[in-house]
Amino acid sequence: MSVVEYPGGIGAVTVVDTPEKAKAALADLNKCTHIGFDTETKPTFQRGAPQNKVALLQLSSGAHCYLFRLNREGVFNAVKPLLENPKIIKVGLSVHDDFNALRRRGELNPAGFIDLQDYARTFLISDLSLQKVYAIVFGARISKSQRLTNWEADRLTEAQQIYASIDAWACLKLYRYLRGGYFNPYESPYAHPVESNGENDPMQAQA
Repeated sequence: MSVVEYPGGIGAVTVVDTPEKAKAALADLNKCTHIGFDTETKPTFQRGAPQNKVALLQLSSGAHCYLFRLNREGVFNAVKPLLENPKIIKVGLSVHDDFNALRRRGELNPAGFIDLQDYARTFLISDLSLQKVYAIVFGARISKSQRLTNWEADRLTEAQQIYASIDAWACLKLYRYLRGGYFNPYESPYAHPVESNGENDPMQAQA
């Protein structure tokens, strides 16, 4: 199985670490109807140690990914209105866990979110990690080699930036592909038979 490569490479990634850079990024993102969403947190390796706050918020337009460094002053408040805007759809995986983590940065009332886990279930997909859903739908593997790296580092490496961008981009790509009707679960070896009256037919799923 091939490993997913991020289209556009590092040139399609912008690190946002000031309110001024956030304003420029949001000018682009606010033009979108749908955005890929993900977060990263510095891992904790000591048993019993408190969990770190979210360090990075990834928002992908599809063509470009913006990495908001939430541990930098003013960045969370700058991006908060977009996260609360119900008119722009944000697509992520297990988003309620992200909401709980983001609220440790400040008050937040998220709106306009689609949880890819819930959406994938309507297509009879039961393996619901991003890595597995992507492999089922596209037959390619998302590398997780950077997952446990330091997301609070003074400077993010190119490998970290690409890894973080792929996750948000992949959420949006999966949603668009599924919603477009390009994946037929009845022809997939991963499909699970279900009884249905037609109301939840995955071939009729829209959002």
